[in-house]
Amino acid sequence: MAINHIDGEKLTQMLLEGAANLSSNSQKIDALNVFPVPDGDTGTNMNLTMSSGIKEVQEKNSSHAGSVGAHFAKGLLMGARGNSGVILSQLFRGFSKAVEKEEQLSVESLASALQNGVDTAYRAVMKPVEGTILTVAKDAAAKAQELQKEKDCIVFMEKVLEEAKASLDRTPDLLPVLKEVGVVDSGGQGLVTIYEGFLAVLKGEKITHNAGQAPSLEELVKFEHHQSAQSHMSTEDIEFGYCTEVMVKFDEEILRKNPYNEDEFRNKLDEYGDSLLVVSDEDLLKIHIHVEYPGTVINEAQQYGSLVNIKVENMREQHTSILSEEQNREPASESPSDYAVITVGLGSGVSELFKGLGVKKIIEGGQTMNPSTQDFIKAIEEVNAEKIILLPNNSNIVMAANQAADVAEVEVEVVPSKTLPQGMAAMLAFNEEHSLQENAEAMKEALQHVKTGEVTYAVRDTSINGVDIKKGDFMGISEKEIVSSGSSVSKAAKELIDALIDEESEILTIIYGEDRTEDEAHKLSDYIESKFEDIEVEIHAGHQPLYSYIISVE
Repeated sequence: MAINHIDGEKLTQMLLEGAANLSSNSQKIDALNVFPVPDGDTGTNMNLTMSSGIKEVQEKNSSHAGSVGAHFAKGLLMGARGNSGVILSQLFRGFSKAVEKEEQLSVESLASALQNGVDTAYRAVMKPVEGTILTVAKDAAAKAQELQKEKDCIVFMEKVLEEAKASLDRTPDLLPVLKEVGVVDSGGQGLVTIYEGFLAVLKGEKITHNAGQAPSLEELVKFEHHQSAQSHMSTEDIEFGYCTEVMVKFDEEILRKNPYNEDEFRNKLDEYGDSLLVVSDEDLLKIHIHVEYPGTVINEAQQYGSLVNIKVENMREQHTSILSEEQNREPASESPSDYAVITVGLGSGVSELFKGLGVKKIIEGGQTMNPSTQDFIKAIEEVNAEKIILLPNNSNIVMAANQAADVAEVEVEVVPSKTLPQGMAAMLAFNEEHSLQENAEAMKEALQHVKTGEVTYAVRDTSINGVDIKKGDFMGISEKEIVSSGSSVSKAAKELIDALIDEESEILTIIYGEDRTEDEAHKLSDYIESKFEDIEVEIHAGHQPLYSYIISVE
């Protein structure tokens, strides 16, 4: 039976089935991911993005097709993750704009919407690359334009999907890295999977979903030894190591003083990295970029309002983890290791410090970027240990860690470290020969013997505890109390150190951030040694964003 129009209810069903089919195949799509970096998360990111859109559609529950599209697009923007997720959000943002006033969708309106989606997505990407999800969407939309005289939505979608698949098969001819590794584009595969769900609903068919099933690599690519696509790439080929996503809620008062211009802002961010996408609507600004210094992007974004969400992922570690899993893959029956410590940290140097202290798993996060309970649960499952200790290293993260410990299926203890120095002090007290409870008690005790200082900057004029602080000023914070401020980071740091050191102090550790140099840290060390003769000073490169210095005093 032909379908000449799609109402809001039918469109909702199409979106649900597209999302379900994507979810079922997300691991297989992850295994294809080699561009723009081989970090193996395209399917995951697209799935999370779609899930956010579906949640918005289900909450609003509209029978108006245009309204369903608008709700879906809003949800996608809020939850967009990764290159592929942000591009997907723009494809459907343009789609929804084209049909926002239509109660029912015809073939003509569907064709127009698909093309508007492509136009919107291409505008959002700073440097569009052919052979990706963009190309698959563009070719499918072009076929849609040829079919505008078709009346049956089923026939229309069959031919659009057929062209999308053909375009996907052509992606290796357009993107050399795909041909080299022997795969099609992962984002394009994700889009085809969504379109398959759309067609199934129109035809009254049901796709069999096996959510969570591990991918059969034979179904994807015929690699020797059944390796994933990422195994054919080198970690050293990743030029910009941090996948950084920032969402900002526009502040009207700030915008009156500092107007937002999307093109100028996009050009500014383009200086810092690659894989840049900048999108915005009346309320929100969303950024995706691959950079070496995430804090710089966060600073630029915060000029226009308040931070709603920040996500920073170390793509080199993601890629290394994928290779390590393949090299060390053992039978499922292997018994788990005895102990594992999971901690939260941000910055490549900070991660190396914790690894050197014996931490098995580091969750990217910290101030302004708090990991969720689910992030902890995922980490607990990944480390495969019988006894686990969680170090949150931030007061805002302790509750999420506790919730994860409550539902975990193995023994978990939370050591409520509220700063990075506390977490490091706790690790020094860890002993694998002791019981979980003994370790937890010793590590909690260690928290009491370290003082933490942080040097950061103000994002706006303010007054705290009688201290007037101007935007851009550096602040020295001792145990959450501001003890120094001013335009000089060196002065703020020195005054902070003076406040931290007392007669019982023996060791001071300086962890310098991504905005500071080793030479600056050594000058600060010289100041300490000249003024406090009995203090032993250690210096480490943390490369952390937001904090110029993190200082530990024991």
